[in-house]
Amino acid sequence: MSQIETDIRDALARLALPDGGDLISRDMIRALNVDEQTVRFVIEAPSPEIAQHMEPLRKAAEAAVSAVAGARTVSAALTAHAAKPAPPSLKIGGHPKPQQGGPAKVSGVDRILAIGSGKGGVGKSTVSSNLAVALAKQGRRVGLLDADIYGPSQPRMMGVSKRPASPDGKTIIPLKAHGVTMMSIGLMMDPDKAIVWRGPMLMGALQQMFGQVEWGDLDVLIVDLPPGTGDVQLTLCQKSQVTGAIVVSTPQDVALLDARKALDMFATLKTPVLGLIENMSMFTCPDCGSTHEIFGKGGVAAEAERINVPLLGALPIDLETRLAGDAGTPIAAGEGVMAQAYADLARGLVEGGMA
Repeated sequence: MSQIETDIRDALARLALPDGGDLISRDMIRALNVDEQTVRFVIEAPSPEIAQHMEPLRKAAEAAVSAVAGARTVSAALTAHAAKPAPPSLKIGGHPKPQQGGPAKVSGVDRILAIGSGKGGVGKSTVSSNLAVALAKQGRRVGLLDADIYGPSQPRMMGVSKRPASPDGKTIIPLKAHGVTMMSIGLMMDPDKAIVWRGPMLMGALQQMFGQVEWGDLDVLIVDLPPGTGDVQLTLCQKSQVTGAIVVSTPQDVALLDARKALDMFATLKTPVLGLIENMSMFTCPDCGSTHEIFGKGGVAAEAERINVPLLGALPIDLETRLAGDAGTPIAAGEGVMAQAYADLARGLVEGGMA
């Protein structure tokens, strides 16, 4: 930097700004050019609104530079940062759009597996998240859609909380965790606010989760359904090409009564049931190693045999599984007995062509 340029910057640094600092410390001088006849520079304001009030400062800057520029002509221009466009608004929910033809295929997705249950509290969401992670560890390209609109738990279980981006107000960019591409309505809403929607809004939100999310190329998309038999299940099976459903139940009779309703629902909707998973099948005492069948024995296996579908797996009730889910790292992501149990379940699905 020449001496004249140094003198010019020193002169500009003596011009204090109303809100603190000066033109040099606030890095507002651009394109300073000095030759034998002229000195030219640009003052860049933080915004067009601020620039409207800076004409006196521009004149003061020209005068300050003229005092050190000798016989040179001094010219200062005033400009401003262009205002950044507001991010596009992405509205979730609302009435579904009309859909031509029958069930639609989700672009880039080879298979859709719906994970359902007849009632809440049987560990369906825990199975969904761990199965997704286990399949990813098997080398599959896996997506996880949390379709439990009223009680979305996958953000917590998968350890994600960032709101998905939308570059144009229409496309939704899903998040990734533990090798799984995932999306949940819980990521788009205030986690402390209840979602009070009627059926059409549920259907519209689910349609967005399939049609507007950029899932990319997936071998399998796992859909964690709400418990029971309601609008979300109906919309999914009627509007999307679901490969099949997996029903999760605990062994006791009360749970099986509701599981049978879920099975009947999928049969009514002509969605093939690929198999049953018995969750909380047993409890192994960590102190003495003894096994206790808290919720009964063999109920899900008997039901699978009755309706002639496979029993895909029997998963024990396990404290570490619960702690891992609460901590945002599914147990299947690590090593150990439970991780191996989910690995075996995932391997069976892959070898059976279901995932």
